[in-house]
Amino acid sequence: MTRGTPTDPPERDPLPRWLAPLPARLEAVALRFVWVIVAINLVGTAFGFWYYRAQFARTPVEMWAFVPDSPGATLLIALALAAWAVGKPNDTLSALAFVGNIKLGLWTPYVLAAFAPGFLAYTHPAMYAFLFVSHVAMAVQAFLLHRITDFPLKAVGIATAWYTVDLLMDYFVPLAGSVTHTAVPYAGSTPWWTTTVLQVAAAGAVVLTVGPLFLALATRVRKAERHALGWGS
Repeated sequence: MTRGTPTDPPERDPLPRWLAPLPARLEAVALRFVWVIVAINLVGTAFGFWYYRAQFARTPVEMWAFVPDSPGATLLIALALAAWAVGKPNDTLSALAFVGNIKLGLWTPYVLAAFAPGFLAYTHPAMYAFLFVSHVAMAVQAFLLHRITDFPLKAVGIATAWYTVDLLMDYFVPLAGSVTHTAVPYAGSTPWWTTTVLQVAAAGAVVLTVGPLFLALATRVRKAERHALGWGS
């Protein structure tokens, strides 16, 4: 794969639309202005850590790594894009960023929609809309990363390990204190339709962990197939 630079982005592999949904021209423009995207993600990371300040305060220090899910994902994509921009691309950072930005970028709108009455009871509509749109943008930007990585198996394996542990800490078996998932505006035991709020949130997190891991592996397989046939760079 040709790694390219911000002034000369790498060539686009002819992936199917379900793996590369962004228009090629939009990808190229985004990569040319990569430092703007890096800066936006770093600002989002800072805001996210501020947003989680109350949850940090009530969480044991040894569990802090599992608290800031969304700002962690935006930090990862900022680092992945910055590493590529300075000529030192990192496949592991890219795989972690890809999975994290799709997972959290879609999980947050999912719970915001599922539990809208509860969120809107204490969240200003403008903040609610900002959280919804900004997280969708996280998922969208993740699809830039196929231009700078082939998602090698080792990198995807590390992403699988991290997000599996993160799921366990968030919803199932925390090593200390209580589970670390982002707070939702109902008690975990409150019935919601036919199940609990915690189960609804956890179900979305599980699906949105498996989904991007599959997409990363599918991208890897499609690129390997095409390169073996002599297609693409």
